[in-house]
Amino acid sequence: MELKTLRYFLAVAKEENMTHAAQLLHVTQPTLSKQLKSLENELGKKLFIRHSFSIQLTNEGLLLRERAQDLLAIADKITDEFLSLDDITGGDIYFGLAESYQIRFLAKAIRKFKETYPDMHYHITSGDTEQVTEKLDQGILDFAVIAETPNLTKYNAIELPETDKWGVVMASGCPLADKKSIKLEDLIGLPLFCSEQSWKADIPKWAGTRMDELKLEGSFRLSYNGAIFAKEGLGYLLSFDKLIGTSPESGLVFRPLSPTLETKMYIIWKKHQVFSPIAERFLKELQKSCQYIGNDLLFQ
Repeated sequence: MELKTLRYFLAVAKEENMTHAAQLLHVTQPTLSKQLKSLENELGKKLFIRHSFSIQLTNEGLLLRERAQDLLAIADKITDEFLSLDDITGGDIYFGLAESYQIRFLAKAIRKFKETYPDMHYHITSGDTEQVTEKLDQGILDFAVIAETPNLTKYNAIELPETDKWGVVMASGCPLADKKSIKLEDLIGLPLFCSEQSWKADIPKWAGTRMDELKLEGSFRLSYNGAIFAKEGLGYLLSFDKLIGTSPESGLVFRPLSPTLETKMYIIWKKHQVFSPIAERFLKELQKSCQYIGNDLLFQ
């Protein structure tokens, strides 16, 4: 299976039209059709359903699209790394980020680093801890920021200096908006929104043995999407503070949970990771910028 063929496949999957994809790839349509037919024969699966003016992916095609995107991302990352081996002043660094107000610490480190190495380019992938650690393990990412305690037998880690505080995002006109904080009893029987990861790992720490009394209405990987549903009065979003704008014009309010629930964030990278020169230099600068005073971590 050649990388070029996978690129052809992804172009057709994106355009959903053989003619358009062939034009973008600067190949003839018969050549493109032949390559895709060869790919189907190699895999022994039908990847497309061909209609008169469009192409639809089969379930097998959807699976290949996901795998091909990851595989080509790794291949492109390898190419970038080798091209930058002799250039220690530039290159590409790949980050996977969970949602958190504390991302500002990483952004500050990147800004400071680019002042010295302006030819460094960074790429950001957003997702929950499961998504970004999967790509980190695959070698697609150099670093990840996650919202759970990392496995220190597998990863090196820097703990970010603050914590993210949990609360409820809701429509400003709902009855709970009049409260200063939200207790467990306030949420029993109400439709709740939360990420699957946090519903399993974080909220049980707060609800304890009464977790079964809470009702998960829907799960969202991105808090912004959950906030849209909360604004429509469809439910109440359990989320970190400062992720969602709650100005008077937004129609939303945030109320902290009581008792307080907090989550720590970590910058992680794989143990024994072989970095590109620019990523290696960034890590050294990141570690230098972190200063511990007692048990507290300060970013300079």
